[in-house]
Amino acid sequence: MDEYGEDPYEPDIVSPRAQPTEAGAEAGVRPAKLDELIGQSRVREQLELLLSGAKGRDAAPDHILLSGPPGLGKTTLAMIVSAELGVALRQTSGPAIERSGDLAAVLTSLGPGDVLFIDEIHRIARPAEELLYTAMEDFRVDVMVGKGPGATAIPLDLEPFTLVGATTRSGLLTGPLRDRFGFVGQLDFYDTPDLEAIVHRTARILAVEITADGAAEIAGRSRGTPRIANRLLRRVRDFAQVRADGVIDRDIAHRALALYDVDRIGLDRLDRAVLSALVESFGGGPVGLTTLAVAVGEQPDTVEEVCEPYLVRAGLLARTPRGRVATVHGWRHLGRTPPASSAAGVARAALFDTETLDDDQG
Repeated sequence: MDEYGEDPYEPDIVSPRAQPTEAGAEAGVRPAKLDELIGQSRVREQLELLLSGAKGRDAAPDHILLSGPPGLGKTTLAMIVSAELGVALRQTSGPAIERSGDLAAVLTSLGPGDVLFIDEIHRIARPAEELLYTAMEDFRVDVMVGKGPGATAIPLDLEPFTLVGATTRSGLLTGPLRDRFGFVGQLDFYDTPDLEAIVHRTARILAVEITADGAAEIAGRSRGTPRIANRLLRRVRDFAQVRADGVIDRDIAHRALALYDVDRIGLDRLDRAVLSALVESFGGGPVGLTTLAVAVGEQPDTVEEVCEPYLVRAGLLARTPRGRVATVHGWRHLGRTPPASSAAGVARAALFDTETLDDDQG
């Protein structure tokens, strides 16, 4: 599974032969309370007020929508909400809810004040979404019994609950669903000091000795994402234990991450392949998405959804109406001298109307 398929604090699968102490340490990597969460200070403060107010009124808090790129801790925050409230957490995902009956079964099983977490809520089926409207507003679902003219709607009352929805693409949420959330939290990428603190915290839990410059080296290559920081730490831990004395310093982290093809700003093999193909095979572009994907032997969806977000955010690649273009920074990151017209070319490409694109240019 790619880097977007797991939670930032999710530990690796622990072997059945793992020692109990190590298994316990892995399980403890995920923060359990708001005061243990590093970063996201704005959202953390907002959630603290929301949850404290609800507990003071002895009522379920408003429904919560957490939005942001993958890997920033939306699932972890949902678990923290249930832990702070002292209630049970039920987890599901939008793609898993195909029929309204699936959702009704989940909703009717909730206890008073429970938290229901729906990951990728923008992918929930439309019939289930419409059922969710009344459940969120009135704590009621209408179950249809029978078919045709004799069909009857039976209202079922629900226990008050809090829905926590997570989405990586908030623009795909329908207006009626979004409006029913009382709180919307936008998670941002983490800065390097916060990532260093996360690396130190995880290292303590995993009983790994790490220096300040070793943590800084890992944090600097983590793309602003805790999930990646923790993953890189575990790989560097392996390298330090097998090929060194077990202590992670800057040199060990540098050598380990070079072995795993993670460069100084966090690009991996596929990221560099995309950027290299764009610069070396197509002269910096513009080039269509499909053509670029064929050049690196990947599917267009993989290039667009896995590689491009960070390449664009890092200022190495630009998406223009005419296609993908390498920026001056992208040329220089590969150690190449950009042509004199590179910056002007990016600007000119951005002026073209999207209606001039052919089918290959994405």
